[in-house]
This record gives sequence, structure tokens and C-alpha cells, in this order.
Amino acid sequence: MTIKDQAKQGIISQLIERCALDEGLDPQILVQAVGAGEVVIPHNRHVELSRPMAVGKGISTKVNANIGTSKDHPELKAELEKLKVALKAGAHTIMDLSTGGPIKEIRQAIRDACPVPLGTVPIYQAAVETVERRKCSLCEMEVDDLLRVIEEHGQEGVDFVTIHCGLTLQAAEHLRLRERVMGVVSRGGSFILEWMMYNQKENPLFERFDDILAIAREHELTLSLGDGLRPGCLLDATDGAQVHELIVLGELTQRAWDAGVQVIIEGPGHMSMDQIPANVLLEKRLCHGAPFYVLGPLATDIAPGYDHITSAIGGAIAAAAGADFLCYVTPAEHLKLPSLEDVKEGVIACRIAAHTADIVKEVPGTLKKDRMMAEARHRLDWKTQIELSIDPEKARLYREEGGEYYGSTCTMCGEYCAIKTYQRAMRKGREARGDERK
Repeated sequence: MTIKDQAKQGIISQLIERCALDEGLDPQILVQAVGAGEVVIPHNRHVELSRPMAVGKGISTKVNANIGTSKDHPELKAELEKLKVALKAGAHTIMDLSTGGPIKEIRQAIRDACPVPLGTVPIYQAAVETVERRKCSLCEMEVDDLLRVIEEHGQEGVDFVTIHCGLTLQAAEHLRLRERVMGVVSRGGSFILEWMMYNQKENPLFERFDDILAIAREHELTLSLGDGLRPGCLLDATDGAQVHELIVLGELTQRAWDAGVQVIIEGPGHMSMDQIPANVLLEKRLCHGAPFYVLGPLATDIAPGYDHITSAIGGAIAAAAGADFLCYVTPAEHLKLPSLEDVKEGVIACRIAAHTADIVKEVPGTLKKDRMMAEARHRLDWKTQIELSIDPEKARLYREEGGEYYGSTCTMCGEYCAIKTYQRAMRKGREARGDERK
């Protein structure tokens, strides 16, 4: 039986117990949520993760970090370093998006070094093999080869895979009727669209969805139903093509659940802040409450070099509105392959967004650290403040640069510290009243 099959029968497995403990939940509540499809636990049956993770309604918002080679930078060593940085910064899951070098060997090395759920996009490998090994056009990719690659990822221990199965010929018609400013910006989505237009055939991932479900069930692959038509700029957000794809993904979600397969729904993309809550509500309604996995969303298009910030703004709004899973965006987004520092900055920004949203969602225990931080600040307890920080290394560095690592004030206020002034004021008030309480 699959994880979902067991959950539907109310079986509380060791995996459920472990994830419930990590979330501070009653296992019975978690098993019901997994059975209903509102929570997923991506965990391939061929691996034993030391840090399994639950994603979905009623639990803490999770953060994913993308790593992976490109044709211009195919070095495995650099990506393994990024993996370490991402995990140290607090990423809950990793996706390997490699398109350069020996992709299979790179994926296996990342899998071996990754203690958390690992995701991939199988069409990347299928496309690269078609173009580089068979020396032919992407449009000549064989459907059976694409399914073979999906199965290969399942056999090798990948926990969740992005499948762009909602981009149908009918969705493509929406693109023709209303031309977008940015067209299709999803790499996997563009691969599928080009194949469809060249061959004048339906999306093979849609047509062969039952075969994909059989593969997913055999290997316990969670399907991340990809948003091949996500908007790549604010002006393309929430158009007919995007909504049509989401409707299809909702229908496929039910088919996957019937087959005992866990599902995540991927979402936008670029969109203005006012549209974000509505898009979350739309996904939850059309996709029957399945966990929502968003890239950003990026709330403006004009911040290259700072898109970890535009993403954190949109991600906080999305998660507060009910999104469950945030994919980080680094400062290098739209510009280059991220560096180690870019990876760290992306994860930290995304974790901040997730935490601020969890406060709004009243996830149990979320506000505890904020209270502890406030109390430490009131005591001018700098050591504890640094330890409680999302990024203690940066907090410690800034404090050291101020010249008084464990001094009683900071270089911003010095002797005019508001907290010290308040404490003196209250002490004088007590003295004036003859109040001896300290």
C-alpha cells in the first residue's frame, strides 16, 4: 500500500508518527489530513530519509531550494556545496534541476547526500538526452523515453517529481487567443508546448497520465503537478491559459488520489499582491484542498538582483492565504546560476516569508520564538537574540561590527537606547509612588 492508501484506512505508520512529532501534532490529525489529500509526505519507498517532511494544511509552511547544473556550469562539486548551504540555512526540501554534465550521476550524488525529500523535473533529462545523445530536435523526443526517465527517477529514490501534465491543446488555444507579454516561462512547460506544436498532438503527459500514476504508485513518487503556464510577468497573471491549466490539474488530482498517489499543485509565478490570495483560494477550490506549492510569487518585475525580496513579499502573502510550500528565489533569479551566497540568501528570505505566514495561520508553537526574542531584546540580552535569529551568523557578524559584541547597547542608539530610557522612566515612577517592587 502507498502512504495515501494507509492514511485513508487510518493506519498510523512510523512515518506519520515521526512527522506528527516534528509538527507537534496528534498523529490521528495528521493521518486524516494525508488520507484526505490535504497533506503529503514525499518519501520514495526505496530510500530512508533521516529528515522526512510533511507538507500541507494545518502544519508549518515548508521551503524548497533549487540546485542543479547547467550546460555552462556542469560541475557536481559546486552543487553539492550548494546542497550543504541550503540545508544549513534551513531548507526543508531540495530540487535537482540539472541540465548539464552527467545528469544521472549528479542526481545520484545529490540523492546520496540529501537527508530531506528530493524533487526533480524528469523532462529536463529527457530533453537533454534527446538533443545531446540522439543528436535530434527536442520535438523528436519519444514519449516512451519520457516515461522511462520518470520511472528511472522513481527507481533511484527521488521523492517528488514535477510533471507538466495540465498544459493541454485547449490551454494552448488560450495562448493563441490572448497573446501574452512573456508567453511561456516555465522551462518544462516550453519543452512540452514546442513538442505539441511541432507534432500537432496532445500533451503526452496528459494522455499517458494513467501510466504515470502506475509508476508513481510503484515507487511512492509524489506528483507535483507543474504550472507550465505560470505567469512570467505581472501583466500575464490570472489569465485564461493559467486558469484552464489549473482546472485540468484539479481533475488530474482526483484521478491520482483514486490511484493512491499523493499530489502537490504548483502555482505562480509573477503576480501583483492583490491577486495572490484569490489565486490561493482558486487553487484550493479547484484542486480539492491539495497542497499548494508556489514559486514566489514575485510581486514586481523590476527588481533583478533583489528577487529574493520580491519573492518573499509574495510568498508571505500566499502562505498567509493558505499556500503550503514555498519555492525559494535567489538574488540571481533571471540573471545567472546562483552562487553559494545566493542560495543562502534565497533560503533565508523564503524562511522569513514562511515564518511570518505561520504566525498568521496560528501554526502551533510559531509565535514562541518571537516572544522569546522580544523578551531577550527587553533584557538587552544580545547573546540570546543572536541564538534565536533565523540567520545567527549574520546577526553575530553585525553585532561584532558594532564594536560591542556583548555590550549593553548597540551603536545605533548608544546612551539614548529607548529600552534603557524606558526602564529608567519606569524605575523613577515606582520611586515616586514609593513602590518598592523591582
